[in-house]
Amino acid sequence: MHMALTDPVTSLKGVGKAKAEQLGRLGIETLEDLISFFPRQYEDRTKILSISELTPGEAACIIATVVTQPRTGYIRRGLNTTRCTIADSSAKLRVTWFNQPWMSTNLKAGETYCFYGVLQGDERGTQLLNPAVEALDAQPLVTRRVIPVYPLTKGLTSKALQQLIFRAMDQETMPEYLPESVLKGKMPLTPAYREVHSPTSLEALTRARERLVFEEFFLYALGLSMMRARRDRDSNYPCPKPIPQAFYDRLDFQLTGAQERCLSEISGDMASGLPMNRLLQGDVGSGKTMVALGAMLQAVENGYQAALMAPTELLATQHYHTISAFLEPLGIGCALLTGSLTGVKRRRLLDYVAVGAVKVVIGTHALFTDTTDFGNLGLVVIDEQHRFGVRQRAALAAKGSTPHMLVLSATPIPRTLALILYGDLDVSVIDELPPGRQNVETFLVSTAYRARLRGFIRKQLEAGFQAYVVCPAVEDNPDSNLTAAETMYTELQAAFPDYRVGLVHGKLRSEAKDFSMQEFLEHKTDILVATTVIEVGVDVKNATLMIVEDADRFGLSQLHQLRGRVGRNSEKSYCVLISDNRNQDTRRRLEALCKTNDGFAISQQDLDLRGPGDFFGQRQSGLPMFKNASLAEDLTVLKEAQAAADRFYQSGPDPEAPEYRPLFHRVEALFTRADDTFN
Repeated sequence: MHMALTDPVTSLKGVGKAKAEQLGRLGIETLEDLISFFPRQYEDRTKILSISELTPGEAACIIATVVTQPRTGYIRRGLNTTRCTIADSSAKLRVTWFNQPWMSTNLKAGETYCFYGVLQGDERGTQLLNPAVEALDAQPLVTRRVIPVYPLTKGLTSKALQQLIFRAMDQETMPEYLPESVLKGKMPLTPAYREVHSPTSLEALTRARERLVFEEFFLYALGLSMMRARRDRDSNYPCPKPIPQAFYDRLDFQLTGAQERCLSEISGDMASGLPMNRLLQGDVGSGKTMVALGAMLQAVENGYQAALMAPTELLATQHYHTISAFLEPLGIGCALLTGSLTGVKRRRLLDYVAVGAVKVVIGTHALFTDTTDFGNLGLVVIDEQHRFGVRQRAALAAKGSTPHMLVLSATPIPRTLALILYGDLDVSVIDELPPGRQNVETFLVSTAYRARLRGFIRKQLEAGFQAYVVCPAVEDNPDSNLTAAETMYTELQAAFPDYRVGLVHGKLRSEAKDFSMQEFLEHKTDILVATTVIEVGVDVKNATLMIVEDADRFGLSQLHQLRGRVGRNSEKSYCVLISDNRNQDTRRRLEALCKTNDGFAISQQDLDLRGPGDFFGQRQSGLPMFKNASLAEDLTVLKEAQAAADRFYQSGPDPEAPEYRPLFHRVEALFTRADDTFN
C-alpha cells in the first residue's frame, strides 16, 4: 500500500496507540516527522586502538581475543556480573558486564571480537565496563562505524526508533524541492536522509548533513526574499518632506554621529516611495528612542499617524511621558493606549485615533486589537522586537495599508545572526553612546565577598543611589543550589532594616510587577530584588549598582542587558557578578564581560560559545526552527544558500509553474507553521 509523507505514524506496521504516544512526546506525528527526526549527535566508533593505547575515560574500539571464558556471578537478586579477560599483542585487559549473563555463552575463549567501550579505572587497575561486542565477520552495527544518538523518551529505544525511521523511508522517498540548477552536484535528498540516520563514513555524513543544512537555509532565505519582494511595492505613505527642523530645535543635547547616520538612513527610506522595513539596533542607552521620534515626526509632517508599541504597560507609559513632553510644545497630539484604559475614556480615545485626530499613539499590544482603527497609520515603531512574535508585528502593520515599519532592539546581535533573525529588514546600528555616559565598571567575585559587597551596597544607598540584585530562581528548590529571589529579599530586608527593599519576578501578576517597578522608579524602594524580568525595563537613572547572583547561569548577552539597567546617567556605576563556578571556560566567559562594554563583541562571543539559543529562546515566535543547521557552525553554508536563493529568486521563477509549485508551497508552509505571515 502506498503511503504519503502526511500519513500518521500509526499507518506504519508495528506502531500502535502506545508507540504513537511515545513518538508524539518527541513531536513525531507523521511519516515526514519521523524521517526528519534527526540525531542530536554522533559517536565515532571507527577509531580502533590497541589495549595499551587506551586512556581512562576515552571511548574507543579495540580488536582483541577472549583469553578466559566469560563467567557469570550472581551478587544478589537483580544484580549479576559477567567477567573475562581479553588480550591483543600489546596487553591484557579485564572486562565486566552488569546484568548481561548471555555474554558467557555468546563469547568463546580463543575467538577474536571487536569491543567498543570506555576504559574505567585508576592506578589500582583498569577495566572495560559494559562494552558493546561484535564478531569480526558480522555486519558492523554497534562497532567500527559512526553511530547516531537520538533524543529519546521513556519506553523508546534508539534501535526501535531507527527501525521505524527506515521502515518509513522504505515506504516513501523524500521529494526533491530544490531545482537542479541550485543543487549543483550536491548529494541527492533521499541518500542524504539515509546517510544521516545510518552513516557509512564520517566523510559521507559530512556531505549528507551539508546537503540538508543547505536546503534548510535555502528555503528560509527564499522565504525572506519573498517577504522583501512583497514589501517592495509603491508605498501608500510616501514621505517626501524630511524630518522637520522643529525636531532638531527641540533637542537639548547634541546627537551622536551614529544617531545622525541612522536618522538619515530612516528618513531616506521613508522618502524613497517604498515601504520602510528597518531594524534599529543599539546598546542600552544609545538613544534609539530619539531616533524613532525623529521618524515619527517625519510621518506626522507628511500628514500621517505614527504608533509605537512597547512590550509592557510600564515601558509604554515611560515612552509616553518622554515623547508627549517633547511633542506638546509642537502642538502635536499624543495618546497612551494600554489594556488598563477602559470605559468611556477608552471609547473616546479610540474615536479620536480612528479619525486621525491623534497623530502619535503609544501603547502595548492593545494597539493591534480588533477594536483599534487608525485614520491613516503611516509609521509603526516596535520597541524590543524580540518580545513580540512576527504575527503580532504583521497584525499592527495591517492596521494601515503596509505602513513604514521601524523595529527597535537593544539586544546587540552579531551580523550573522541578524541575517536570520531580521533577514527581511534593513539594518541601522547606533554604535556610539551619548557623550558623558561612563562605562559600567564590572567585577567578578565569589560568594566569599558577600559581606564586603553588603558594605558596598550600603555605601551606594547612603549616597542616595539605588541598587538591583538579580537572582536566577524565584524560590528555593531542594534540587538546585541556585540563589532564590524570595530568599534574597528576606535576607536584604534583615541586612538593611533602615532601607526599603522591593521584589519583582515572573510569577507575580502583571499589576504587581508593574507596581514594584513603579515603586523603584519613583525611589520609594532603594533595593530591587529581581529575576531577569528587568532585563528589558524602565529607565531608572538613579540606579548605580547591579549585582547578579550565580552569574554563570546566564548568557553573556543577557548579563550585558542586565548591566545596561545601570549607568544611565553621568554617575559612576558598577556591575558585580557573583559566581563560585571554577570551570575555566566559564570564568573566561565571565571575565570577558568585565573587560568590555561593547555589546556586539559580547554577543559574538556568546554566539561562538553558547550557540544562538540565547538570541532565539522562546522569544522569536515567528521563526522556523532549524533541525540540522547550526548558526554557529554552518556560516559558510548559510552564505552559500542565501546567495543561491537570491540568484534563484532574481531569475523570476513562476511560483505556479509545475516544476516550482512544490518548492514555493514548501516555503509558504514553513513560515505558516512558524506562526509567521506572508500577507
